[in-house]
Amino acid sequence: MSAEPVARPEPSKASTAGRTRTVEQQGTDVIGEAERKGRPRGLFWPWFAANISVLGLAYGSFVLGFGISLAQATVVSVIGVVFSFLLCGIVAIAGKRGSAPTMVLSRAAFGVRGNRLPSFLSWVLTVGWETALASLAVLATSTVFRELGWDDGVVTKAVALVVVAALVIGAGIAGFDVIMRLQTWITVVTAVLTVVYVVLAAPSIDLGTLADLPSGSAQNVIGALVLVMTGFGLGWVNAAADYSRYLPRSASTRGVVGWTTFGGALAPAVLVVIGVMLAGSSPDLDAAIGADPIGALTTLLPVWFLVPFAVVAILGLVGGAVLDIYSSGLALLSAGVRIPRPVAAGVDGVFMIAGAVYVVFFATSFIQPFQAFLVTLGVPVAAWCGVFVADVLLRRRAYAEDELDTPRGRYGDVRWTAIALVVVGTVLGWGLVTNTYGVPAWLNWQGFLLGPFGLGGRDGAWAYANLGVLVALLVGFLGTVLLGRRAIRRQEALPVTEPVSRVPADELRP
Repeated sequence: MSAEPVARPEPSKASTAGRTRTVEQQGTDVIGEAERKGRPRGLFWPWFAANISVLGLAYGSFVLGFGISLAQATVVSVIGVVFSFLLCGIVAIAGKRGSAPTMVLSRAAFGVRGNRLPSFLSWVLTVGWETALASLAVLATSTVFRELGWDDGVVTKAVALVVVAALVIGAGIAGFDVIMRLQTWITVVTAVLTVVYVVLAAPSIDLGTLADLPSGSAQNVIGALVLVMTGFGLGWVNAAADYSRYLPRSASTRGVVGWTTFGGALAPAVLVVIGVMLAGSSPDLDAAIGADPIGALTTLLPVWFLVPFAVVAILGLVGGAVLDIYSSGLALLSAGVRIPRPVAAGVDGVFMIAGAVYVVFFATSFIQPFQAFLVTLGVPVAAWCGVFVADVLLRRRAYAEDELDTPRGRYGDVRWTAIALVVVGTVLGWGLVTNTYGVPAWLNWQGFLLGPFGLGGRDGAWAYANLGVLVALLVGFLGTVLLGRRAIRRQEALPVTEPVSRVPADELRP
């Protein structure tokens, strides 16, 4: 099936296709009634599997990098993870209502062609995450080989990259059903092995050393909070409806929000706090994580668990990359590229491999460019998220699905108010963020509003608080609540050619 809008399939045909199809052909089109299935609790599996990666442990070191205490880091980690995934849960409501990918449903807020801008941003973000996760899987494999006394050189890394890429791209091409089955297995295996890792690493925790960690300023706490938000839920908001779109319209809205939030936040909230305790107990481990976030964690393990650790590390990272490549393909189609969905996933896989080759074989550091990536893209994505979350909460009726592909329909061609909010939020946001250590140097122009706004400039107390992400989120959200309500009511007042269900009574509203 091409990326062009297609007619909704007859129930009997859709049912047959659903039984015989081995590679999902659904692109940006709406999921037919006969193919909607499952219950909200099924959302737990893909979200938990994608976020139980031991990378969450490494985030403990990233959080401590802001110079905060154990208590501050714990509060920041839990609040940042849960709130950011709550945003995902709200976005997932749109999937149930409209049975289309996130970046197609975003057309209701931005217009059919106006939505190409956020779709492109979504594609860049998800491809970036695919690259980061695949690179970490390869680096972790190399480190495990080195700890075992085996060859950890170019050949080992190349073979690891081939295996990781095959798993990620293969699942991304296969589509929804294969991904859901794969994520269930990844969840079980990874959860068990992660618990074993925590038990083995626990003796390395030094409560005395942790108690001596000095408290940080309010600016440092906010900076750590923003990092956690961008590293977890805000990295997924642009894909949050891609899995709930297969649910029946009758599915509980509170269930969609709750299971998405719970599945996504459960593992990271625990793992980041444990990571804080491990990194805070050992300055050497804390420093090593900056170069190889996953591989550095092997230094706490007995030799006999190194191979199981490699399994848990690779599976956890692959689980996240699989969801990313599926959603990045959908985002590419939403941006206007007219190719079949499996081909789009394959194209994104090529970019992922190219990026991973650079990170694994040529880059000298991981954490600094990674944080720069999170914060820089986190600003426009936060602005888009604010707009879309407000749009979802303001709606009282389900989407007119057949008009999501029609520039002349109720959603329009370009909705300039929404685009202006993203642009304004992004400009303000980039003016209020900086990157740690000024790396990479070509981003040193950021933070240009810190001086004019009386926040001390790029070297002041607010330099690394990364307020810009929060400002962008608020600009998008409050701007839509104030300026978008009337337009949404006009959309919903227009007649439709087929019944459009009202939003259930349990819907969330601002």
